[in-house]
Amino acid sequence: MSKQTFTEYFILILPYVMAAIFVLGFFFRAIIYYTVRRHEWFAREFEKRVNQFMDSETPGKVENVSFFSLSKKILERTYYEVFELRDRKLRRRPDFTMATSDRVFLVRQGCAWLVKDILKQLKFLKWTQDTPKLLNITKATLQHNPCFNRVFGIIPMVGLNDLISILPGLFVVGGILGTFIGIAGGLQELGTMNLQDLENTKNIMDRFLHEISFAMQTSIVGIIFSLLSHVTNVIMSPERAYVSLVDRFESSLDLLWYRSDNNKYPENEKPFDENRDSAEVLAEDAVANDIAKATVANRGA
Repeated sequence: MSKQTFTEYFILILPYVMAAIFVLGFFFRAIIYYTVRRHEWFAREFEKRVNQFMDSETPGKVENVSFFSLSKKILERTYYEVFELRDRKLRRRPDFTMATSDRVFLVRQGCAWLVKDILKQLKFLKWTQDTPKLLNITKATLQHNPCFNRVFGIIPMVGLNDLISILPGLFVVGGILGTFIGIAGGLQELGTMNLQDLENTKNIMDRFLHEISFAMQTSIVGIIFSLLSHVTNVIMSPERAYVSLVDRFESSLDLLWYRSDNNKYPENEKPFDENRDSAEVLAEDAVANDIAKATVANRGA
């Protein structure tokens, strides 16, 4: 293959290569965004239940409330309620075994890891009047979560996301490179011109202008894919969803810390078990709440 033929072949396939890279980048960006948003969805549900609990509380109540026990109770209720509601809808399908998001994106496994890892760190917090560094605990939990920081549990999410973020610049560079290669190939052919042979000179100039025009199209294609990548990265921004996820978890834990009186770890505390039947756990919790309310009512009477 001659140099001129290689140049033409390179310029010809370059737009298709950029198109394939754009499709792959869009696919993985969507996967990363979905993974972060599903964990942010769990943080929103946790925040909602914490706010409901705080709205039901009366300022000035003096109780022996453990921060760990309170956090564990609401985290477990969040986990069991959100997945029980989803599974209840999916059970209507006769072939239901596991949600697709759990099989592919490990959403349920990631949320279970999040609950267990946060509780593991909360139980060793020493009680003080100052709020502990719950932000660091939340970030560390997410960074250590293999279902959260790896795509499909295999590909490191941070590195892949950084690579996708620089694709707009790479598309521009790739388009300009294709243009320069096309110009360089055309200039080599200009050196073979014989000005005394006007017909041959005209043919060479016509081919040169045609190749330059075709090479310029790679820059146009690169700019188009760069703009599309910019728009995609802005619309599906995992960084924005991650900040919201961390803020929601931290603020919710802060509220529970303010409501608590200590951080004692009950001796008979049962560990969190994500494999328990959600309906059974929620039923037990409802019965326990009814008994507690009846006890308080009897004392008041």
